[in-house]
Amino acid sequence: MPVGNVDDGVLTNLEEDLVFAFETEVSIDPPLEHPDYAYDRRRKQYHSTVILTRLQKAPLEEGERLLGIVDLDLYIPKLNFVFGEADIVQRVAVISLCRLREDYWGLPPDERLFGLRTLKEAVHELGHTYALEHCPEPRCIMHFSNSIEDTDEKGPLFCEDCYRLLKERGG
Repeated sequence: MPVGNVDDGVLTNLEEDLVFAFETEVSIDPPLEHPDYAYDRRRKQYHSTVILTRLQKAPLEEGERLLGIVDLDLYIPKLNFVFGEADIVQRVAVISLCRLREDYWGLPPDERLFGLRTLKEAVHELGHTYALEHCPEPRCIMHFSNSIEDTDEKGPLFCEDCYRLLKERGG
């Protein structure tokens, strides 16, 4: 579900990638309004937990998950920024596209890399909605990303242990 303005091409590509990653149906819901309600003027960022609270209001069927996608810089109070956040109990997550683009870091755009990073962050946060924790295996998609380099280092797939847990939990 896009939250605010999100490029349709990004959503379509991610939809196709998530079908493959989770071997299930994926649909794009109508967008939520721009999350002005989550903006922190002092930090010039959007509080991801506030957006998650809004996403929790969407009705979910048994086994469904909801991924909110924003093209804004997210944070939680303990950290300078976050690529995403998830609520395990409510089965909702949110990711930010902002810092996944090369041009955010002052580098030339790279659409292939941006798409891969978007997939990695989406799969990671959705993994949390299946109660998967951060994994110590550096190549596992559930490995914690503290920087864009961490995101680039890990693979787009679950390690054997995380994949087994995912399947046990209905993923």
